[in-house]
Formats: sequence, structure tokens, C-alpha cells
Amino acid sequence: MNGVHDMGGMHGLGRIEYEKNEPVFHAPWEARTYALTRAMAAWRKWNIDAARHQRELLPAEDYLRMSYYESWLERLVQIMVKSGLVTRAEIETGKPAPGAPKATPPLTADMVPGTVRRGAAASRDVAAAARFKVDQKVRALNFHPSGHTRLPRYVRGKTGTIVRNHGVFVFPDTNAHFLGEKPQHLYSVRFAARELWGAQAAPRDAVYVDLFEDYLEPI
Repeated sequence: MNGVHDMGGMHGLGRIEYEKNEPVFHAPWEARTYALTRAMAAWRKWNIDAARHQRELLPAEDYLRMSYYESWLERLVQIMVKSGLVTRAEIETGKPAPGAPKATPPLTADMVPGTVRRGAAASRDVAAAARFKVDQKVRALNFHPSGHTRLPRYVRGKTGTIVRNHGVFVFPDTNAHFLGEKPQHLYSVRFAARELWGAQAAPRDAVYVDLFEDYLEPI
């Protein structure tokens, strides 16, 4: 979607500071937030694309001031309430609502290693003819949806070249809104830096972006 959540290629946000030997988590609460997110996803009330879209629904001022895992935590609260797993009052008080049934967790401690090891593949083994081929020139569509999309704003309307076909994957734009997986081919597309940023970009630089079939048109 458009907005501050699509920050690729935007200016004015300061330098990206490199942190040598950066830890996975900077504080224990971040690790707990990650674990809670994985555990609650086991209820299968939403999918990864719906979860990503929920972060995009955060107000711009909140999204910009929050740290990475602060936005994860707020996203988790919002999507749990929206899915009916908890109420806002239960979140604020830390106590179950009177008469609320006690549910059996779908994920227990002994299941965690296997769940983490398996992951949740987005690839799909379905028969789908590829619309594009390697070395073909394509243009990224120039559209501005209000819903979820994985098409970065900075490549919209730009031309590039297919360099690899990754295979068939779940289409995030429909999956995020529970409109079906719509599996389709995913391509690595090479965009010359000058196509994206203009004459001030280095002539030999390029950006490779993974783009779904529905984001592209032939030239």
C-alpha cells in the first residue's frame, strides 16, 4: 500500500547506521514479542500476509516513532482483537473476561522445535504456465492500491529485465485479505539504477527486485 510503510527509495529518513555484531534481540521483551507472534499464529486465524498488512494499518505517526518490535507487538494486539481471540479489555487488564472459555493452546512447548524447523513455505506445487521468460523486458505496473501489495512504490512504472524465475508462490495481495492464494510465478527483475534514480546514479549499478506476475507487463 502507499504511505510511510513503503519506505524504499524515500529520502529524509537519515542514515542507516551499521551496528557491528548486532544481536538478534536488543532486549528480552523483543524475544518474547517474537515468540508470542509465532505462538498466536498457530491458531490460524490469519496468515503472514494479513499480519504484514496489519502493520501497514498502523497510523503513520505511530509507525514512524515505534521500534521494529514495538510495531510487531502493536500489530499482534490489533490482529488478536480483530480475530476474536481476545478483547481489548482483556489486553488492558491482563485478565480473562468473566465466563470466557479456557482454550487449549494449539502450540505447546514440545511442538516448538518442529514448528520452527518446518516453517511455513509460501511456494506452491501447482501447474501454472509462466507468462514471462528470462531475459524478457518488462515494466512494473503503476498502480496505488489501498490494500496490501509487495510491489515497491519506487519501481512502479519502471522497466527492467527478468533474470530468474523462482517458481510459483502465494500471491500476497489477495492472501492478505483472505481472497484466496492465487498462486503465480515470482520473478527476479533487474532494474538499472539510472532507471530508478536518474542520471545521478552510477551507470553500472542495478537493483534486483522479486516481483509477482500480476505486477508486470511485457514491453
